Amino acid sequence: MTMLHSEPVASLLNRLFAEADASRADIPAAFAGMSDDQAHAMLGSRTEYIDLYTRMKDLPLPVSREAGSLLYMLARFGNARSIVEFGTSFGISTLHLAAAIRDNGGGRVITTEFEPSKIVRARQHLAAGGLLDLVEIREGDALETLGHDLPETIDLVLLDGAKGLYNDILDRLESRLRPGALLLGDNADMCPDYLARVRAAGGGYLSIPFGDDVELSMKIG
Repeated sequence: MTMLHSEPVASLLNRLFAEADASRADIPAAFAGMSDDQAHAMLGSRTEYIDLYTRMKDLPLPVSREAGSLLYMLARFGNARSIVEFGTSFGISTLHLAAAIRDNGGGRVITTEFEPSKIVRARQHLAAGGLLDLVEIREGDALETLGHDLPETIDLVLLDGAKGLYNDILDRLESRLRPGALLLGDNADMCPDYLARVRAAGGGYLSIPFGDDVELSMKIG
């Protein structure tokens, strides 16, 4: 039995996904007074992300159940010991990553979140799952928190924060990615520059769209 499908993690994830599903009805309120075009532009902005995520500070904003399982499988298959996550939110994806680290025999997940109330929730969930000891949560803007004190090598990266910053975050991590390291970009279509970078011929990555909302890339250079 894997950590992911054992108690208390299995029941915890079921509860958190159910709560996240129920919270979807609250998303439109976060964009009250904005047109659809304005909201979409903000989602991919490199400058308005703090306002955007402050509006959504009470929403879980998780990866899908399928993406969570994919993260766990990728981390297990690659025997990942060093994982970096951009965008902790309530810690649902972090639970999947930390469960894989536990089943791999140990390691560390570095994750970053600028909203203090979300960090409190994420810590509670990770503690409830018995996985907090494997996770370092860095509070603040990821452009700063992921700019220093990184592992010598990184096995897996999850990009699931402000979509417009995916390229900037990769700039900070790229030199530490081992050959064969995997990157999963959630809703990466909202950052065209990032997609162009990881899909470019000779750019050092092999990259494919995976499902409707995920880009899966491997460092080959």
